[in-house]
Amino acid sequence: VQLQASGGGLVQAGHSLRLSCAATGRALSNFFIGWFRQAPGKEREFVAQISWSGSLTYHEDSVKGRFTISKDRAKNTVYLQMNSLKPEDTAVYYCAAKLRGSDRAAYGSWGPGTQVTVSS
Repeated sequence: VQLQASGGGLVQAGHSLRLSCAATGRALSNFFIGWFRQAPGKEREFVAQISWSGSLTYHEDSVKGRFTISKDRAKNTVYLQMNSLKPEDTAVYYCAAKLRGSDRAAYGSWGPGTQVTVSS
């Protein structure tokens, strides 16, 4: 699986952004796609994940109610809708993939990240 994240930018606090993760490869139905982020000087943090087949989603508590992960299988794209953005959401956002049934540490196929900067 190859992944490409896009859609980052500079926004003011309280505004919204939608990130996209374009996926290519065979047997995508066997995968989960996840969003992660890494702020300067901090470790990479898990944000959300979605199953390519079915409708399983999970959002980390820090973004629950503000961020929503979704997918468009026809476009082979996973989205991260980010509303009510806060300065602490500033980070490079990455998407990654793992096989269904594997744990979070198995995420790989990291694509280039996209920078999200939220000004106060």
